[in-house]
Amino acid sequence: MLKISIWTKQDEEISTTMLNHPIVRNIRRRPLLVVAPLSLIVILYLFIFSHREPSKKTQKYSYKSKNKSWFNKNKDSVILRNLPKNHLSHYDLNQLTVSKTPLENKEEILVLTPMSKFLPEYWDNLNKLSYDHSLISLGFILPRNEDGNKALKSLEKAVKQTQSDPTTKFKKITILRQDTNSLESQAEKDRHALAVQKERRSLMALARNSLVFTTISPSTSWILWLDADVIETPPDIIQDLAAHDKPILSANVYQRFFNEETKKPDIRPYDFNNWVESEEGLKLAKTLGEDEIIVEGYAEMATYRTLMAHLYNAKADQNTEMALDGVGGGAVLVKADVHRDGAMFPSFPFYHLIETEGFAKMAKRLGYEVFGLPNYLVYHYNE
Repeated sequence: MLKISIWTKQDEEISTTMLNHPIVRNIRRRPLLVVAPLSLIVILYLFIFSHREPSKKTQKYSYKSKNKSWFNKNKDSVILRNLPKNHLSHYDLNQLTVSKTPLENKEEILVLTPMSKFLPEYWDNLNKLSYDHSLISLGFILPRNEDGNKALKSLEKAVKQTQSDPTTKFKKITILRQDTNSLESQAEKDRHALAVQKERRSLMALARNSLVFTTISPSTSWILWLDADVIETPPDIIQDLAAHDKPILSANVYQRFFNEETKKPDIRPYDFNNWVESEEGLKLAKTLGEDEIIVEGYAEMATYRTLMAHLYNAKADQNTEMALDGVGGGAVLVKADVHRDGAMFPSFPFYHLIETEGFAKMAKRLGYEVFGLPNYLVYHYNE
């Protein structure tokens, strides 16, 4: 249907009245009076709201402040003002040196010890290390049981005494408590019983992993694993072992005792976890189930492996090296990058090995070599 609008005289009068209104006449004569304020309002609006945060879907992380408007408080700046200066630390691990002469290059050492019993002889030996103590950090992990509580009290007392003396003070000392279970009895005959080895070594592996991955720092060059019952080492053990420049290097752990036959002080092998694989050992592994492990040093599980403990020669060169397939944890120097690259202590059967021996196997799978020094002795506490 055609729709027709009719312009009446009344409409014309209304239009004339509006055009003759003072405000309308003023706008028609000076249009900038309206355009300028409107333009300013539009510009301010765009300036204020154009810097809002983008959608979360497209937002990318940036150190720059997200909110740059004049009238909105910048939450990022409030947080930054409350942080200490230089709160961002940058580490270039490519500049970290791991050399044959760590002391000359001021390389930092991390000495790690799982501890269920505190021995004063261990602590005295630690204080006698000739390496610059300001470059040595210590790390300990203790079980959450009565033995651990007792050891913790003695350890804290020793730490306070050592750290109060500028001549013995270490760079840093960290003490952890295990968040896993531990064996009830830590007596030598109980903890070395074959029946408890899988459980014991599994728990030890968890403790070692917690300790190393909690305490290692970007400035750590070397890690010395030193058992809490190794009470006698050469004062220069860090320099001596580092001089071989091996990814993993173990000392030979012996024990002092009184020989009833000769009626004289004597020494005997103690740690049998430093070994070279044998054909018999490989054959034995093939007969085991997935969850079974081989434990060295027990007649019930004969492997006929070559044990470094039996190769000590008092007349031979102390620096003689031998390649190993398994290591113990008595006194082992490890390049920190071995752990950084993922080598840890398996708490589960890893090629039928566990804990320190499993660590050696894992490191070799990662391409690292494992060595031992059969004529370089450290001594275990005799209970």
